[in-house]
Amino acid sequence: MDIAKVKRWLFGAPRDPLNPHAHSHIALIAFFAWIGLGADGLSSSCYGPEEAFIALGVHAHIALYLAVATALTVFIISIAYNQVIELFPGGGGGYRVATVLLGPYAGLVSGSALIVDYMLTIAISIASGCDALFSLMPHAYLPYKFSVEVFCTSLLIFLNMRGMKESIRFLMPIFLGFMITHIFLIVYGVGVRGNFVTVVVQDTLKETYDLSQQVGWVFVISLFLRAYSLGGGTYTGIEAVSNNVNRLASPRIRTGKWTTLYMAVSLSFTAAGIILLYLLWGAKPELGQTLNAVVFKNIMADWPYRDFFLMLILVLEAGLLFVAANTGFLGGPAVLASMALDAWVPNRFKHLSSRLVTQNGVLVFGIAALLILWWTHGSVSLLIVLYSTNVFLTFSLSLLGLTKHWLKNYKKVSHWATRLSISAFGFLITTGILGVTVSSKFKAGGWLTMVVTGTVIALCLLIHMHYRRTKKKLKLIDAVFATIPVQDSRYYPKLDPTQATAVFFVGKNKGPGMHTLLWAQRMFPEHFKNFIFLSAGEVDVENFGVHTSLVKMQQEVEDTLQYFIDFCHYHHLAAKAYSVYGTDPVSLLDNLAEKINTEFPNCIFFASKLVFENDSWVTRLLHNETPNALQRKLHLKGIQMVILPMRI
Repeated sequence: MDIAKVKRWLFGAPRDPLNPHAHSHIALIAFFAWIGLGADGLSSSCYGPEEAFIALGVHAHIALYLAVATALTVFIISIAYNQVIELFPGGGGGYRVATVLLGPYAGLVSGSALIVDYMLTIAISIASGCDALFSLMPHAYLPYKFSVEVFCTSLLIFLNMRGMKESIRFLMPIFLGFMITHIFLIVYGVGVRGNFVTVVVQDTLKETYDLSQQVGWVFVISLFLRAYSLGGGTYTGIEAVSNNVNRLASPRIRTGKWTTLYMAVSLSFTAAGIILLYLLWGAKPELGQTLNAVVFKNIMADWPYRDFFLMLILVLEAGLLFVAANTGFLGGPAVLASMALDAWVPNRFKHLSSRLVTQNGVLVFGIAALLILWWTHGSVSLLIVLYSTNVFLTFSLSLLGLTKHWLKNYKKVSHWATRLSISAFGFLITTGILGVTVSSKFKAGGWLTMVVTGTVIALCLLIHMHYRRTKKKLKLIDAVFATIPVQDSRYYPKLDPTQATAVFFVGKNKGPGMHTLLWAQRMFPEHFKNFIFLSAGEVDVENFGVHTSLVKMQQEVEDTLQYFIDFCHYHHLAAKAYSVYGTDPVSLLDNLAEKINTEFPNCIFFASKLVFENDSWVTRLLHNETPNALQRKLHLKGIQMVILPMRI
């Protein structure tokens, strides 16, 4: 069986990253972005309002204030994040905002919180979706719940390895089905009980006043704020658009704002509407049932085929939660890629696959979600505490950064007072929710998310320190070799394919390449007559879809190769250079090496690798993947390749 053909059938044909239409082909218009990125926020209406309503206990009348506050909060946070889209059209969201406006270490905290958040997005959405499905089944089937969670997570990994639009098209009918059924139920449920709305408002005002007289306004306000904060999961996912602006169709800012508007309208209507249904239809928690299932059963009590419609609605809720899990596979790898560009995480997370997908990030988030589901046994009550804490940490840092930005640039920006007010008010809301959530749920799991996020921050700091030291040493090595005379010469010998040939894989740093060239000459004095240099320009998340970045990357590769050509010609050595460009440098260089080996049969390939005093699996994870992978591929084909170590 041809593995390449199977892989092509499963994941699709490769895409040309240098094709100017490649990015536009996979970029999302506002409607698709609403489905792919907005599902996370919309799906929170399946569990966020329930958490808030249950927190009120016997004082359910306060839910009326909660419904209004929920709708307003969604719009306030959404409007604030529109400012993020304007200021950072390249994407990065909360991580980029905190890095630029508050400093790199604030960005590290925000990015680490987002990493954990997106892992939990996948886990909580899958767990909650399976809870909805298994609420339709007898308890005897519960032992199979984890197996279903594993299957659903694996399916989403597969879909996202094929590409973003493919996964969204597959999930679109579920999203639209949820929207249609829930809008209808909210409108129908409120309409049927429309005569009671006035009564509910009057009763709410009266009961609130009576409660304040019995226990005081401090208790009433505290109860409301606690329920409001514990329902904070409702607002998760609003930041997804700002994190992925670079994935949107042009014009990005306009597309991002329309997408955010779609999200805000759909989420505020659905979340506030469901809270209102709880109140109008007297929903009470029942064992083994979600509160949504309870209220929908009450609404459809007299309907023919009630059980069928209830099953359809719960299946669509589960489906939407799986669509929301897909948001974690879109946003999470994007954050990892942005952090890889700043050397907080291994640089392999900025690599793209042949399908122009950040596949390393997709796999990491998928595996992490599976481990979280296994460890928590799919407990939504625990996952939601971990989840909302990190979300509001990122919200708070982003809105604090915006507030600082508008204060600093009040003379340069029109309507700065309005922008400042929105950012500052949003900061107060999100910080308050964060504080209440952590304090009230600290022993119930809040401490755990702080430990996990703190561990991620510590690991990122260690990785960053390593990359920073290595970069400094490579610059020193480059400076040493810069003193070697290098200039073009009119007189140099021509290549002779029958003679011994040395072929060198070189990267963007000239020092390691020159080190390898000089050592090859020292080990084989006067042996090689031809010197060939190969280099691969990698298209990653930093330059993909940006024409100027691609041109700059190509120019840097050509300049580096010309440096080695000029050196060889200056020393009267026959030399030639070849360059290739794409997302997978190993495969590109492997194919190029085969052609070189055919043209120059008497050749040996050389590459350098960094060697550290305290070498370990960690340093091997952070460096040298290309030379080692190339050597293995070429050796399997009977082609000789030597890796020369360069001590760092």
